[in-house]
Parts: sequence; C-alpha cells; structure tokens
Amino acid sequence: MLEILAITGPIFLLIGAGYAAVRAGLLSRGDIRPLGTFVVNFALPAMLFKTMAERSLDEALHWDMVIAYGLGSLLMVALTLAFTRFVQRRDLLTGAVFSMGTAMANSSFVGFPIALQLFGPQAGAALAAYAVVESVVMFPFLYVLGDAAASGRQPLRVLLSSIVERLVKNPFLLSLAAGAAWAASGVALPAPIGRAVGMLASTSAPVALFCIGGTLAGLSLKGMGSDLGLLVAGKLLVHPLAVFVAMLAFPVADPQMRTATLLNAAMPMMSMYPILGLRYGREGICAAAVFATTLCSFFTISAALWLIGVGAG
Repeated sequence: MLEILAITGPIFLLIGAGYAAVRAGLLSRGDIRPLGTFVVNFALPAMLFKTMAERSLDEALHWDMVIAYGLGSLLMVALTLAFTRFVQRRDLLTGAVFSMGTAMANSSFVGFPIALQLFGPQAGAALAAYAVVESVVMFPFLYVLGDAAASGRQPLRVLLSSIVERLVKNPFLLSLAAGAAWAASGVALPAPIGRAVGMLASTSAPVALFCIGGTLAGLSLKGMGSDLGLLVAGKLLVHPLAVFVAMLAFPVADPQMRTATLLNAAMPMMSMYPILGLRYGREGICAAAVFATTLCSFFTISAALWLIGVGAG
C-alpha cells in the first residue's frame, strides 16, 4: 500500500500544483495550452523514441502481448462506442473522445513504476508492447475516428487526404518509427544525444500532470456525473475485463507477462487525455475524468494487487 501511495502521491501533488498556479493567478487557463502542445509534440515523442531506440526489436516486443492487449483495447473501443451511440444516443465524436479515455491506460507514468516493482527488467519489454499498441493502433484509429466525426459532411476524398496528412505528421508515429529504425541499425545512441532525449522525455509526466491541474482550475463539474461514471467504470473495470477476454482467445505465454498485461489495463487513463481532448474542445470532461479516475485507481489498483497476491506475505 505504501509503495502504491509513493507512486500516486506525486501525481496528485503535481495536479494540485497546476490547479493552485491557475487559481492563484500565476498562470491563466490559456497559458496551459502551449504547455500541452509542448508535451504532445516534443516531450512524449522523445519518451517513445527512447523506449524503442534503446532495445533490440526482439527484446522490445512480445508479440503475444501486443496482440492480446491490442485486441482487448479495440474491444473496449467497440463497447464504448456501442454504449454512447445506442444506449446514450450521443454523437460519434463523443464516442471517439470517450474511447480515448476508456481504452488507453497510463502505461508509462503509473503502470511502468508498478510493473518495475513487480516484474523487474521485464517491465521494460511490457512497456514497449503497450507503446506499440497505443501508438501504432489506438492513437491513429481514434484520431481517424475523431477527425471523421468532427469533419461533418466533408467529401470523402478531402477527409481521407486530411487523415493521411495528420497520420504522416503524427509525432507519436514518427518518434516510434525513428526509434525502431535506430534500434534496427544496431548503433548505440551517442551519449550527448541519449542524455538530451532523456532529459526531454523526463519532462512529459510532470508537465502533463501540471496541465491537468491547470485545466481543472475553475472547471464546473455540474452535469458531468453520468459521463464521469462511464469513463471511470470503463477504464478501471471494463478495460481489464476486455483484455482478459482477448487473452482467452489469444493467450500470453509468459505467466508474469499475462499478469502485467491485465494489470496495465487496470491503470487509470493516460495523463495526456485532457491534452488530446483539446483537439475536439472536450478538455473539461477529459480533465475531470483523469482526476476522478486517478483518485479511484488508488483503490482499484490496491484491489488488483491484492487479487494477484502481491503483499500477501
């Protein structure tokens, strides 16, 4: 329990710092957007590049994990879309934005530290599998879905052209491909470049969390109850169930990696969620959902660790 508190405590402190900075007038809510742009276009791509570049492709990728986690996450997208469209009668854009929250976990900032304590060096390989699923499959698919929903009645040719252009320029995909290419070359990163990339990557978590707090400042939660309930339950409860179903059909061979895959799906949603929500004007509900999900995850992660027998002795 204390180990989990040591991980989640700094998350809440950084969110609180961003909130306090805006509430005290040191920054305006408008100042938060450039910080978010920095994380999306520079800091997080640096982290993805570093993850791929410092491992061989065989070492970095457990394909059984990629398949099971990817299919489980896509199943979660399908469930979220079905619920928002056919039960709640909401628009496709809402379904796409909510799917970004329910189907993509905070693999790097919460999942990895927990996995490192449980599984040691294998946690790095697990993180690489999640990064491939989220960067190569989930991000592009949900961006396409969101852009298609937001574009209205644009001609198909114009829409496809816009989507292809966005994918080609997507910093996540470019950094992942560059890292894989560097790893394939067999050349070690020169020390100055490695340190510079590492310094840039290390800013992604604190700046993203600070942005969440700044976005929350002055945010009214009135009328968000049902949406927050959907996002919290979807991410913390239904996503791991969806991954479990996928693993029944496509098993993960290594027992530790099976546990790691399920546990990662039970992590809170990615801290980048509100920043991605800015793209569609939904940053308010996205920021509130990150806060609520991260808060609730203290209890659900503790329960998950108890269920798998961690700390039983």
